[in-house]
Amino acid sequence: MSERQARVWAGVDSGKGHHWAAVVDETGATLWSKKIENDETAILTAMDEILDLADEVSWAVDISGTASALLLALLAAHGQRAVYLPGRTVNRMSGAYRGEAKTDARDAYVIAETARQRRDFAVIDVPAQLAADLALLTAHRSDLVADRVRLVNRLRDVLTGIFPAPERAFDYSRHNG
Repeated sequence: MSERQARVWAGVDSGKGHHWAAVVDETGATLWSKKIENDETAILTAMDEILDLADEVSWAVDISGTASALLLALLAAHGQRAVYLPGRTVNRMSGAYRGEAKTDARDAYVIAETARQRRDFAVIDVPAQLAADLALLTAHRSDLVADRVRLVNRLRDVLTGIFPAPERAFDYSRHNG
């Protein structure tokens, strides 16, 4: 890994199912570029990797709506601020860079580069209450998933105690091992 930078710019091409983030240094060189699932754990892992690159990270996103709500709430919860680059600006700036193909990775790079070069974009204000509400909802969702797994396991245990033949017929270890 290269040495720690003083400041980097992280551009995020937001989407419903996943985001793509690219990080550039003060010369515009790409330091980091990856697809990130729109999931709390994946976003936090990526955020940690990006924050380890520099003393200061300037974040920029192309969507400030529901597709990026979890990302923005997690950034706010960790003391990070993001600016909003309108899609129209990203589209126009894309023409200034080599390559014809429109990809998530290229868009994320363009967002990071544009944020590096311009300082006139609006900061996205995520209210602390929204961040707290999202944290509560994701914790509740995790609890529901864990409850469902326990329920299925208990049901399977009861059924095999009463009627073990299907368990032998569907020996999961033989088929999945």
